[in-house]
Amino acid sequence: MGAETKERKEKKMNDKDLRTQINSLIRDEIQEDINNYVDAVDETKKAGLGFVSNDDKEKLKVKISQNEIDKIIKEYKKVKKSERSNLAHIKKLGLVDKNGKPLT
Repeated sequence: MGAETKERKEKKMNDKDLRTQINSLIRDEIQEDINNYVDAVDETKKAGLGFVSNDDKEKLKVKISQNEIDKIIKEYKKVKKSERSNLAHIKKLGLVDKNGKPLT
């Protein structure tokens, strides 16, 4: 297998892994919000405030656009690329010029 083909295959695997991780993070955030909502509904029922409707049988459906996930991946790659740059390494080292100003 040629080096170019191998690099493309690794890139596709990387994109797939990133997409899986982002989907997992989004699911976790949504689940946390659902849990908070359910807890709030339970507390409202216990308090007897009467603000809870009988919509308990409805299911929650969430659709996330692939374009949004692609934007997140693009931004992530941009941040990672800037972290690997020489300028980022200089900032990490905290180098200063002859006047004591940080190199940027």
